[in-house]
Amino acid sequence: MKKTFHFLAFSSLVISMLFTSCVATKKFKASEAKVSMLQIDSTKTHGQLADCNDKVKDLNDQKTSLLNENALVNNDLKALSAESQMTIADQAKRLKKLQDMIQSQKDVMTKLKNTIADALMNYKTDELSVYTKDGMVYVSLAEKLLFKSGSDVVDPKGKEALKSLAQVLNSTKNITVVIEGHTDNVPIKTQLFKDNWDLSTARATSIVRFLTKENGFDSSRITSSGRGEFHPVQSNETAEGRAGNRRTEVILSPDMKELFKLLNQ
Repeated sequence: MKKTFHFLAFSSLVISMLFTSCVATKKFKASEAKVSMLQIDSTKTHGQLADCNDKVKDLNDQKTSLLNENALVNNDLKALSAESQMTIADQAKRLKKLQDMIQSQKDVMTKLKNTIADALMNYKTDELSVYTKDGMVYVSLAEKLLFKSGSDVVDPKGKEALKSLAQVLNSTKNITVVIEGHTDNVPIKTQLFKDNWDLSTARATSIVRFLTKENGFDSSRITSSGRGEFHPVQSNETAEGRAGNRRTEVILSPDMKELFKLLNQ
């Protein structure tokens, strides 16, 4: 009976110890899982904190950039404000000066046109014409006055007209000259000229050489160009129209430097 009692007591103690051990193991594992979760949460929290710090840095950078831009805008506004201090009287004075300059140039070009027309008055209207267009003076010289058909050699009668023109040009300052050669649309191909481009350019260059080398006009104030048949003033469907298109134009322009300088002030 005693043995049985002792056995039961020992068994009860063992079972109690095993039960206690199982409970402790479960608690340990639960604690271990909790610690693991806490570590995960801590890592996640640190990551979120790092992201927040980055965002704060970006916001500070944007704030600095905006402050810099605002300073630049304020500087521009101050500059514009200073520029706008020009009084109405100053603006009126500048406008009057501009109008006077434009009118003066118009007067110069009108006088130049009349002087050239007087110098060339002995020539017929089908040989040359003098007119103004877009603030410039045009002297349009017909082919029959200057050249033989298909040639770029200036005829003696044409040289006399150009000599009279050169005298006026040499006595007029502050103008620039462009010589433009024009043809009709009839194709040309010779040993000297491949096409109408060649012919019109060669004719313009011949006149430039005559005005500069033989009559002393300033080479830095003159330009030559050939425009072929591409800028007709009459129809090429008739012989009369084609004759009108075969021309050389002397285009006189006023010097615009002072005007541009005033506009840019």
